[in-house]
Amino acid sequence: MVGKTVVVLGGGVGGLVTANELRQRLGQEHKIVLMDQEGRHIFWPSLLWLQVGLREPESFVRDLGLLERKGIRVVKGRVTKIKPQQKVVQVDSTEIAADYLVVSLGAHLAPEIVPGLAEAGHNLYSLAGAVAVRDQRKALARGSLVVLVAKTPFKCPAAPYEAAMLLDHDLRKRKVRDRVEVSLFTPEPGPMPVAGPEVSAGVKHLVEERGIAYYPGHQVTEVDRANKTLRFANGTKARFDLLVYIPPHRAPSAVQEAGLSGASGWVAVNRHTMETQFPGVYAIGDVTTIPLTVGMPLPKAGVFAHRQGEAVAQTIAAQITGKGGPGAFDGHGECFVEVGGGKAGFGRGNFYGEPKPAVKLYNPGRHWHAAKLLFEKDWLRRWF
Repeated sequence: MVGKTVVVLGGGVGGLVTANELRQRLGQEHKIVLMDQEGRHIFWPSLLWLQVGLREPESFVRDLGLLERKGIRVVKGRVTKIKPQQKVVQVDSTEIAADYLVVSLGAHLAPEIVPGLAEAGHNLYSLAGAVAVRDQRKALARGSLVVLVAKTPFKCPAAPYEAAMLLDHDLRKRKVRDRVEVSLFTPEPGPMPVAGPEVSAGVKHLVEERGIAYYPGHQVTEVDRANKTLRFANGTKARFDLLVYIPPHRAPSAVQEAGLSGASGWVAVNRHTMETQFPGVYAIGDVTTIPLTVGMPLPKAGVFAHRQGEAVAQTIAAQITGKGGPGAFDGHGECFVEVGGGKAGFGRGNFYGEPKPAVKLYNPGRHWHAAKLLFEKDWLRRWF
């Protein structure tokens, strides 16, 4: 059998799973190439714990070069051009041709879209931003702490709510909560709206019962760093002393320039096979958009990238080897919802459910938090 080359773009959740699964399913005559700009994998859920001093970066950051010992070639560099019809990728100045291409480049974080945002606050979705929150929160003994969702869609829909609750608990531990107002502003109509009204109301209750002021329907338009003020499209303003934000997201430039992103700005795929309009080219994870029957897209979340990666790896391996059937992503997913104090809730369901997603939120408990701790440990052990 002539060896095939599968190129996977991006070393996040989806890319990491896809490359590993392909390597397990294919013999060494077939090449698996994983390309990543930074050459490292960050277990993103741990950023929430990092911001309140419960983790150090080295505990959940791994060098993707470790995958070389499994027979996965790792190329560190920026993807500058994608030619989907030819299945050719340019990384910096080097071109690599593939027989199969998997685009898992995630969402590009673009705080610059909102004037003043990057200068005034800290990006929870970056390692440096979470470290800055960890360090600067200690100096906050009175005033206003704001968690801000700058724009939709954004990945990990529960994260801003978890961040607010974890920071609330941290203030209580430091016995300054009565002197610090905690607020959460978001353009969403409610928390995690695609999961349905019951889940949304449940998360809202968790936030508000802690005395966190919740402001849905607030689209930020500008941040005044000098006066520490947020300005919103509805004409309201809000002050802050510490600003933690989730930045606007957009598809990476190379994806847009390749003609992979459609009118939505994201890559359209078959909702089960994850194949794009170009044969042999797949896209998974945050870079994609999958419309649901409720008029909203499938949330951008690691659990979906994970299962999409497994499905795509199965499909590609079956096509190469002629053994087994194709994989399929079925829309099922789950996530933990950290609430502070060593407790977490848990949401689970079928987002492809008809006529609407069928998702349930389980009440917070120590067992769910313990399960997340085990998941973090198992993730880093399993894939590296």
